[in-house]
Amino acid sequence: MSVTSRCPMAEGTVPIIDDDPFSAEVLEDPLPFQERLREAGPVAFLSRYGVYAIGRFAELSDALCAWQDLKSGDGVSIRELDSPKGLLQTDPPLHDAPREVLQEILSARALRGLRETCMARVDTLVDGLLADSSSGDSLAVDGHAQIAAMLPVDFFPDASGVDECARDKFVEFADHNFNTAGPYNDLVKAGERRAPELAAWLYQKCQREELKSEGFGADIWAAADRGDILHENAALLGSSLITAGVDTTIYGISGLLYALATNPEQWEKLKANPSLARVAFDEALRWVSPVQAMFRTAARDFEVGGITIPEGSKVLMCYPAANRDPRRWEDPDKFDLSRDPSGHLAFGMGVHQCVGQHAARLQAACLLEKLLDTVDSIELAGEVGYHHNNVLRGWSSVPLRFTLK
Repeated sequence: MSVTSRCPMAEGTVPIIDDDPFSAEVLEDPLPFQERLREAGPVAFLSRYGVYAIGRFAELSDALCAWQDLKSGDGVSIRELDSPKGLLQTDPPLHDAPREVLQEILSARALRGLRETCMARVDTLVDGLLADSSSGDSLAVDGHAQIAAMLPVDFFPDASGVDECARDKFVEFADHNFNTAGPYNDLVKAGERRAPELAAWLYQKCQREELKSEGFGADIWAAADRGDILHENAALLGSSLITAGVDTTIYGISGLLYALATNPEQWEKLKANPSLARVAFDEALRWVSPVQAMFRTAARDFEVGGITIPEGSKVLMCYPAANRDPRRWEDPDKFDLSRDPSGHLAFGMGVHQCVGQHAARLQAACLLEKLLDTVDSIELAGEVGYHHNNVLRGWSSVPLRFTLK
């Protein structure tokens, strides 16, 4: 519950929320907490952890762009961590050169050259699921385990030039890496034992001699050769790209399939107008928001909605609360392809906006093209399962029923 009282860490009256956003109950169903946060005020104080939180769209948009005031360079975790800092954990000017390199490598123009490869991956994946079926047949498919959890695990390492060995480790390491942004709880402890081994494995996979001659990884090393970035940072940049891109895209595609299955009228709208494919993915990202939260640190006293967040405070940036803010979106709890969702915050905003978003969009676009060509209807076939992660909206199962054209 939330009550309005005087926050002990700032002058003035700040809404205090007693919920634990990292509890199993909230991770299973985060929407009630997110609504309480959003409706408490432009900023609230989470008493359990002694941190501030922002959940309204306008205020969060402004805060995400205020990198000089709310910095990422002190880490994006609620805790102070002693670990290598990737792109997300640095601010300008250290942030500028690596980001410019990745923006060029991962631009929409550059990724158009990978469309044929991505489509071939989708064809192989979906055709394998439909191999023994004919027109009009219905079949059970787990949209998470059999589709969403498969495509990015192949696409990102392939595109990066990483070999095919033990790719399930990417998901395991990324899951732990995202968990560490939250408090030191059982989710973090469960991944600690294997984390050093997995980090070393991934770092080695991104060394020049381990990579194929073409791919994102080779492009990053070429940028180091040109002097655009330091050679000592090339492998870290490559491993950060894979870590940030695999799990988030998996859950984004899982959320897309869930949204279409639970809103059949929107699937019919997409069938009637396939050009809405990009809208469908963006609306699913707005509606589900795979990245639930990240932290920043106030570099100085910073005002949000008339409330001062004191210097040195940790601030939780709650993207899904903002993405369902009724002050920004009409009927925000509805998955609706007639709206323009392009301003959503699922990819962040400002200098730390997701640099790999075009890669995620490419995979979703290819998948939707294939499904529109082969599937007449998509229905939810059972209860979905969620995989708990401190800062991701994870899925473990999205049981679907496809009826084929």
